[in-house]
Parts: sequence; C-alpha cells; structure tokens
Amino acid sequence: MIIDSHCHAWSRWPYQPPVPDPDTRGRIEQLLFEMDQNGVDRAVLVCARIDHNPDNNEYVADYVRAQPDRLHQFADVDCSWWPTYHTPGAAQRLAETADALPIAGFTHYLDGSDDGSWLHSDEGLAFFRVAVERNLIASISCQPHHHPALRRVAQAFPSLPILVHHLGMVKVADPPPHTGLREVLASASLPNMYLKFSGFYYMTETKWNFPFSDTMWVVRALYEHYGPYRMCWGSDYPVVRPNMTYRQAIEALRTHCTFIPDADKAWILGKTLARLLEGRVPS
Repeated sequence: MIIDSHCHAWSRWPYQPPVPDPDTRGRIEQLLFEMDQNGVDRAVLVCARIDHNPDNNEYVADYVRAQPDRLHQFADVDCSWWPTYHTPGAAQRLAETADALPIAGFTHYLDGSDDGSWLHSDEGLAFFRVAVERNLIASISCQPHHHPALRRVAQAFPSLPILVHHLGMVKVADPPPHTGLREVLASASLPNMYLKFSGFYYMTETKWNFPFSDTMWVVRALYEHYGPYRMCWGSDYPVVRPNMTYRQAIEALRTHCTFIPDADKAWILGKTLARLLEGRVPS
C-alpha cells in the first residue's frame, strides 16, 4: 500500500506566474489521475486557503465525503496567511472545524519570521488540547528554529502525533555545525514527532536536479534518527510539478535512497501513515 501524506488540491491555481490552465491544474481530478497512474492507494490532502481559494477546506471536504476510501483531509486552521493566525480563539476554531468537516487532522503553517512561542502559550496549548480531545493528527509546516517550541508541545501532549512537513525544511547549505539539522534531529527523541518524507527540492538550490543527490546525506541522517515508523512519504503534488513528476517524487525514495532497506521503505511509503490514520478516519 502507498499513501501520499502530503498533497494539495485547489479549484483555482493559486501560484504565480500565471498558468494557462488555472481552473484545472490544481483540481482533485488531476491528483486522482496521478495516483491511479502510479499505484498510490490513498492520499492526505493538506488544505491551504491561499490566493483565490478561501473555500479550500470545503472544496476538499466534498471530495473526501465522496471518496473516503481514498482521500483524507487535514484542514487549514489558522495558517500564517489567514487573518486569525495566532489570534485569540484558536481552540474554538479548531473545534468548529472538526465538527463541520470530515477531517483526520489539521494543518498549521507557521510564519518563518516568528519564534514559535505561541505554540506553547496558553492559547497554543488550548489549541493542541482540542486536537488531542478530537483524536486529530497535527500537520505542521515549520522551520528548524521552531523545533524547540514544537518539542514543548510534543512533551505536553504525548498522545498527539505531530507530523512535520518536508523533512523538516533543513537546508543542505546550512554551514557547520548544521544548526537547523541538529534541531530537527533533536526532535526525534520524542516518540510522537514524525517527519514527512517529501520536498527534497526545498533543501537545495538546484531544485531541478533530480534525484537530488546533494541532499542524501541529510536524508540519511534524518532516517537514521526517526526510522521508518516515524516517516511518511509525500509527493507535494501539484506544487512538485516544476521540480519533478509525481513518479519521480516516489522514486526519489523508492529507487534512489539505496541506504534504506526495502522493508523500511514499505513503512515510509504507506504503512506508517496507515497506522496513524487508523481510528482517526471519520465514519
């Protein structure tokens, strides 16, 4: 079984520069086609209410309700682009989202310029307490410098799975002593911290250079610390398209991470996420 832990879908393409097919490029039908072509059984849609898509949570929810055997939703709740970002009432907004939508988790994108202290403030802890009460997965987009704050959340709520995007956003150009990498590796000491095995191109300046051989030393270090039971492969489709194809997003792991045994790849490609989703998929 292969489960995509990180993909998106929008009714209208949100990014610049303009594309000739803005009304179809990001639609869920495109994702389902890629999944079918590449043997991907299920996918988690990470919602993002960005440009032209303020209704992205509702758009994705309609498809999840129609195909609950294939699609799962992590709703956008108070992400950095939303006007309620880190304003009072976050816990209530998460509860209302969980009541209204068929979600297995939520996503929260942190602004790279903040220090992450909101995460363990009274408001932040109340927010994550709702996630525990509602049996949700927390899908967090953050930078390495946010990890000390994120570890405080993980320690406060040990039953809450925290799934960090794109291999922790470590940069291969980060000079010794590799402070960013060290922060992400330190989070591996907490058993409820997970990494998405996705977004190789975020780590390097040569974003076109598949299979991203220059990143493999970082990927190996992360794998050796987190192991296969706390890593989940993701495509980042359709954002991935300028950098590699959907198939290449799979093969970056399956073919080119030769240091990972096949049995461990099976866990990263789907078994780990299947175990996380079990019991959290709405009926």
